[in-house]
Amino acid sequence: MNDFKFESTARHGVRVTGLLMAMVLTACGGGGGNPGAVSGGTGSGGTGTGGTGTGGGTTTPAAPTVSVGFTNASGASSNALTGATPLTVKATVLDANKKPVPSAIVTFATDNTLAVFSPTAGTALTDVNGVATISMRAASLAAGGAGTVTATSSVAGTTASGTANYSVGATTLTFGTLSASPASIQAYGSTVLSVDVLNGTSKYTDQQVNVSFSSACVTAGKATLAATVPTNNGTVQTVYRDKGCANNDTITVSAAGVAKSASATLTIAPPAAASVQFVGATPTTQSIVVRGNGGNGRTETAILTYKVVDIFGNPLAGQRVDFTPVPAGADVVINKASDTTDATGSVVTTVNSGATPMSFRVQATLKGTGTNGGPDISTLSDSIVVTTGLPAQRAFSLSSGSFNVEGWSVDNAAATTVQVMVADAFGNPVPDGTPVVFQTNIGAVGSSDKGGCNTVNGVCSVAFRSQQPRTAIPGTPATPCNAVTPDVTRAGLATICASSTDGTNTVYARTAIFMSGSTVKNVYMDASPTPLTAGTIDLGTLPSSATKSFRLQFNDLNNNPMPAGSTVAITALLNGTAAPVVPATVPNVAPHTNSAIDDPTGVTVGSTPQGFTHLFSVGSTSPTNCTGPSTATFNVTVTTPAGSVTSIPFKLSFTCP
Repeated sequence: MNDFKFESTARHGVRVTGLLMAMVLTACGGGGGNPGAVSGGTGSGGTGTGGTGTGGGTTTPAAPTVSVGFTNASGASSNALTGATPLTVKATVLDANKKPVPSAIVTFATDNTLAVFSPTAGTALTDVNGVATISMRAASLAAGGAGTVTATSSVAGTTASGTANYSVGATTLTFGTLSASPASIQAYGSTVLSVDVLNGTSKYTDQQVNVSFSSACVTAGKATLAATVPTNNGTVQTVYRDKGCANNDTITVSAAGVAKSASATLTIAPPAAASVQFVGATPTTQSIVVRGNGGNGRTETAILTYKVVDIFGNPLAGQRVDFTPVPAGADVVINKASDTTDATGSVVTTVNSGATPMSFRVQATLKGTGTNGGPDISTLSDSIVVTTGLPAQRAFSLSSGSFNVEGWSVDNAAATTVQVMVADAFGNPVPDGTPVVFQTNIGAVGSSDKGGCNTVNGVCSVAFRSQQPRTAIPGTPATPCNAVTPDVTRAGLATICASSTDGTNTVYARTAIFMSGSTVKNVYMDASPTPLTAGTIDLGTLPSSATKSFRLQFNDLNNNPMPAGSTVAITALLNGTAAPVVPATVPNVAPHTNSAIDDPTGVTVGSTPQGFTHLFSVGSTSPTNCTGPSTATFNVTVTTPAGSVTSIPFKLSFTCP
């Protein structure tokens, strides 16, 4: 026993002695090594940062650390990321004492062309174990390469970070079978298209895939289809609607990350024709001339346009249309008995006139479209009129705006308009642009650019003006009118000839216009053949209770009427009363025969005075209670449009009963 105790004491003494020696050596700075060093912590699959001591006896405090690691959906450690296998990123935050830091904010960052975080803010809080978790998935199905995740956090004012590397593998997806339900549709029907996006043999549901649809009919605007549709639980569906494709259509689907597209053929019934429509005719007047009368804006051919449409009013191409005249025996020639509609559903035929003026229609028929024993689909054009088109002599009418203009001594003082109206043998206005030539033997007619006019709706007009010459020379100028009947050469009477010719036949008409003087030279009272003489005209004597009525006809120096529009009035009346003159204005006076029958052509103008007769009535100022004889004096005044005034003095005596 004693031996045992002695031995233990001896060994203890040795240990104490050794410790004391070590303390002495330490105090003296002897020995080596780095007893103050502290190793940093590490995360799963990554690295972290921590504090270290320095030699020479100085100690650096330990720092917080962040370590980064990855796990897959099974919880196993993995840094392989694909579109089908997202990863969970874990960052462990420890303080300087290697203790977990709860509720610390960790910010995650990586190359967003390779991967994206969920939530997209890329931040998370640590739990009680100091672990912050965030999900990471591939940026796209086609993304591939390697990247680094950096996790950063701040602990007690010190920033710490950690990193971990990962790889991204492109995800290879495929399409299942593209199906259409139903697989065939009627015209303007619809069907549902469906296709699965597969990862291997299973539907890919990790994220939506945008699937693109296309077809030839959609591109041509003959069908509707959503251009891009996202998957829903790995399946995408959309509606295809026909708009007149009228053929089989192949639908193709494609998507980013899906290596090979898929397609399916849809059977679409062609739409049936519902109607054929008449669009219009050229010329737009729908009037052509009989064979052999074309030219000068006239045509012998009508161009007819029709359109074939389906029940929705959409044009149908490739439809045969037959054409027939109505009535069947119409004297016309249809140049195309049938034709096929173009891409716009339109079809055109032309028809030529025959030798007979008439009206007809052209029927367009879709053969074989009759149902249940009914007639084929057809329509009629508007009526096409075949006319002679050429001016007819009996329908060639000429008129002037005024027959008596103030022009014997005044140039262009009161120009007037000469109008021609032209129709063909059937009373239809001649085609627009038919030329009419005008000529006159005194004055001037037409314009500086043409001596005539061109018809519009069978009518045209020119201006006539007064100027030299004012006296006609027989047969000058030569006109179609005086080639048949000589012009009258009465002084101051212009003969105007209008004519139109097609080179073979000429039609014409004439009218006459007085170039009236501005001064009254010949006055006839109460139809007397002898004009009144100059000086005061004595109307005689009559009881004061009576009224003197008399008629005066006013003529110029050529015994032609005074200018139209001249005013006639009683002026300077003394010791008398007067009723208004009837008429108070010189009217439009046409040339007339000796029997007072109007002849606007002037061919049968008489030798008698051509002026117009006016009625005057003058009475006493004392028709009752007359106290003695009296004499009324007054003037009959004629004022022309140009302002020329002629006054003729009169007197009338009254006696008491």
